[in-house]
Amino acid sequence: MINTGNKIALSKVIDSEMQNTNTGFPFDVFPEAVKIKPQFENLNKPETLLNHIGEIKEQAVKKNENKGLFKVKTANQWIEQAKTRPIPKMLFGELWFENELCILFADTNLGKSILAVQISNSISKGNCIPGFKMGAEKQPVLYFDFELSDKQFESRYSENFEQHYNFDDDFLRVEINPDADIPEKESFESFLDRSLEKNIIESGTKILIIDNITYLKNETEKSKNALPLMKNLKALKSKYGLSILVLAHTPKRDLSKPITRNDLAGSKMLINFVDSCFSIGESHTDKNIRYIKQIKARNTEIIFDAGNVAVCQIHKPYNFLEFEFLNFGTEREHLKQLSESDKAELETNILELKKENPSMSLRDIAKQLGTNAMKVKRTIERNEL
Repeated sequence: MINTGNKIALSKVIDSEMQNTNTGFPFDVFPEAVKIKPQFENLNKPETLLNHIGEIKEQAVKKNENKGLFKVKTANQWIEQAKTRPIPKMLFGELWFENELCILFADTNLGKSILAVQISNSISKGNCIPGFKMGAEKQPVLYFDFELSDKQFESRYSENFEQHYNFDDDFLRVEINPDADIPEKESFESFLDRSLEKNIIESGTKILIIDNITYLKNETEKSKNALPLMKNLKALKSKYGLSILVLAHTPKRDLSKPITRNDLAGSKMLINFVDSCFSIGESHTDKNIRYIKQIKARNTEIIFDAGNVAVCQIHKPYNFLEFEFLNFGTEREHLKQLSESDKAELETNILELKKENPSMSLRDIAKQLGTNAMKVKRTIERNEL
């Protein structure tokens, strides 16, 4: 039992400590703190008192930070908290980092699934894909394949259904179970969401690849459908500390124009919610040549822009269909020859961009429009004559 004198002494010590905190939270509005009744074996032990005081201070800080839906801290406090978290490592070069929600989009039959499986294989084996850095360690990957059947998958990773490629056991491929019983009065999408989360929990995997987004929510090009989908994925990412790569289609696009965020269906909503985004483009020079272009990044500057796309070819040297890195190049050299109307549109865009941003450099204008600085210079000079 704590006597009256010791209670008064304890109260003074606690009050003094609370006044020294940086919470800005006065002790007298946190009466619950003095109601805590710890069992002290010996009040003469300073560490016992300090431990109790530390608990009270921590409660005061949390009570002061939590404002309904929000957490409020000073900028310095956020940085101090961030210091305790590991620095995100590269999963696929500068295109996808740990703890990011990332979208890979491209037109049909350009190799999104081929590249996604290659990335999964790379992470599960702990080996980088030649031409792309990887800083993360070997770890399990959950690959939700809503595109290929098991036989189609086998075909890609074997030599005529023989001499099969040997994947690591950390590569966990998931298909829809056609015999699954969906509970009555529950939608397919709701059951799919619950099943996805169950797999995350039971596997303990931190890397999630979804091929593709249309199986999670139909008509993602509509904002009303894209919003809840992205909220759900972001919630899963935060709840379980995930790194998520989602594959998405893009409508048929003009191959004479550079890839932009507007080529992703529902881009205004989807792009806003993701941490990073990159795309695969088709080269008019060769049907097997593809280029990879970075669209959005938060953990790094844009490395693979229109002037520095990663050029690859799709090939299958033996029993593994893959992207083989060739070199870096400009997006322009892989686009179709512009028609006269396309040229006129480009010149109009150059002039409008320069008018809206007079201080913008020729190089920046060229980069944004996927052309070259000389073209921009000539267009502006011709207009000024």
